[in-house]
Amino acid sequence: MGFRFAVLGPTRAWRDDVELQLGSPQQRATLTTLLLREGGPVALDELVDTIWGEADAPRTAVGTLRSYVSRLRRVIGADVIDSTGGGYALRTPPGTLDLMLFRERIERAQTAHRDHEPALAATLFRDALALWRGAPLAGAHGVTADARRTLLTQMRLTAVESRFAVELELGRHVELIAELSAQVAEQPMRERLRELHMLALYRSGRQADALASFQQGRELLAEEIGVDPGPALRRIHQRILSADPALLEPSPRVPRYGSAPAPRLIPAQLPPFSPDFTGRGRLLKEVTGRLTVPDGMPVVGLVGLAGVGKTALALRAAHAVRPAFPDGQVYADLGAAGDRPADPSAVLAAFLRSYGFGDRAIPDAAGERAALWRTTLAGRRVLVVLDDARDSDQIRDLFPGTPGSAVLVTSRSRMPELPGVHWCKADVLDPEEALDLLSRVAGPDRVRAEPAAARRLVAACSGIPLSIRLAGLRVAARPGWTMAAVERQLNAEANQLTLTARHPDCRAHDAPLMPGYRRLDAAQARAFRLVALFEGTGIVLRAAAEILQLPLARTERLLESLVDVHLIETDRPGRYTYHEHVKSFARRRAVEEDGVPACRAAIGRLVTMNTRKTNAPETDATDAGTRAALLLLSHSMGAGAPDHPPTR
Repeated sequence: MGFRFAVLGPTRAWRDDVELQLGSPQQRATLTTLLLREGGPVALDELVDTIWGEADAPRTAVGTLRSYVSRLRRVIGADVIDSTGGGYALRTPPGTLDLMLFRERIERAQTAHRDHEPALAATLFRDALALWRGAPLAGAHGVTADARRTLLTQMRLTAVESRFAVELELGRHVELIAELSAQVAEQPMRERLRELHMLALYRSGRQADALASFQQGRELLAEEIGVDPGPALRRIHQRILSADPALLEPSPRVPRYGSAPAPRLIPAQLPPFSPDFTGRGRLLKEVTGRLTVPDGMPVVGLVGLAGVGKTALALRAAHAVRPAFPDGQVYADLGAAGDRPADPSAVLAAFLRSYGFGDRAIPDAAGERAALWRTTLAGRRVLVVLDDARDSDQIRDLFPGTPGSAVLVTSRSRMPELPGVHWCKADVLDPEEALDLLSRVAGPDRVRAEPAAARRLVAACSGIPLSIRLAGLRVAARPGWTMAAVERQLNAEANQLTLTARHPDCRAHDAPLMPGYRRLDAAQARAFRLVALFEGTGIVLRAAAEILQLPLARTERLLESLVDVHLIETDRPGRYTYHEHVKSFARRRAVEEDGVPACRAAIGRLVTMNTRKTNAPETDATDAGTRAALLLLSHSMGAGAPDHPPTR
């Protein structure tokens, strides 16, 4: 059971991310006092003083205090608040109290600054200050509470000043003027804030305003406490008055090897998009339009069959919208197609390094890395491209947390558990787009010389860019062959059911399908293999159920799950289709995993069904089933692929 507590503002508590109701102001003040001791014991007298003050405490104060603790134990847990000799202690393990996190982040920021990593230091200071939600210790009274409140306020102001100083080292003087002006108005007596305000004004070309700020501060100090400005404020005033040119340059901070080489480093990690990319105009317009909406944090997902060109489309869209994301574009291949998908924690570390974080500054815990990543992106416009994502758990922590940035994801299937994602399906190319791609790969002269064969070839490729590209490369590599001859060769290879002695192109066709196939459970994989034995343009639900020997409802659930991962398609309720190279892949797996006898038996069940139902819509499956059975029989006899492949 995980607890979190907050005292940097109104005192709050959460258990498993659900906020707890802490009761009356006095009960809340009791919890606040215990939390401030960070696990140490608090005496009853101190608790009484904090809640009522010495003068106003009733005679029943101790008994009332014990009742507050009892109620808190019921809310938080009896094992969280311990009784000690004459008091109480509240357990606060590391990472559970925002005050502890604040100090930890400040220390890390100071270390980064000493190590000449100003960009990292600025981010960590911002991260620490983001924990504050208002005046600390609200509702707590007494001498002890007042002293702690003053101390915490001073800690925060010191952190604010340190953050401004580091930001000025990074040359961000123009952006800081408004914030510094507001802080000086709130804290007019803090000389360090005024010094930084004057420096930002001077570096922005506003020498007169910088001198006016000094004059205002001097008058306030004289009027309020009767003193002159301190030495540091007087020195910067003198340097501004004399227009010291050295004051215009940020303090030199030479980064270490492995740190951010310059504060202006902007990641531009997008791989180049495919030079033969073609078509997809409408979908490309939809994706780029969604990524560049003026408000919010758009997340666009591209899904589709393996090899359909999701990555190529994503990169084309990402390059098109680069100007809209001036603070960087980061890219990660999440490797869902491989045996070892990328660890999101490792991806976060790589992203953080691209923004100047050294290895020592990157937290070990994945949750802390995600928080630091969101903090880094706050106030920036960054495009995050996550290619080949396996599931929502792999990408959720990689998202920005604030508006301005955008995310583009490619995946085999939608992830409905991720809210707010606009999913787009990358479909196959239409015939003209497919011909254009073939022309770009094989050469326009070859396509113009044999237009009919070219159309048959792209039709055999089902409009899938990977298949068309491989076919085009085969045509280009055989200048002495006609395109029709290449088409016949590719058809024969596609229908070869042996898994050995196959052309490398065939293995290249199968490679993108294998990871998705391996992620299927046993029932899904069996359905995918055996239903592919049906020969025709599509199979209806009843025929598929007969092949699988399963009830209609169970068969439908299995086939719909295959549609969801884009291994098969559905063009109307109760009817399913395969792209040709997917069907060939499934049949090869059937021969390898189920064996020829099982495949022959599955086809036999379909033929038997159709002989019984002469008026059924599936009657055209009889001849098709026979052809498929003959194809498998020829394989079982060692004949390899048949001389005349099945009709496509």
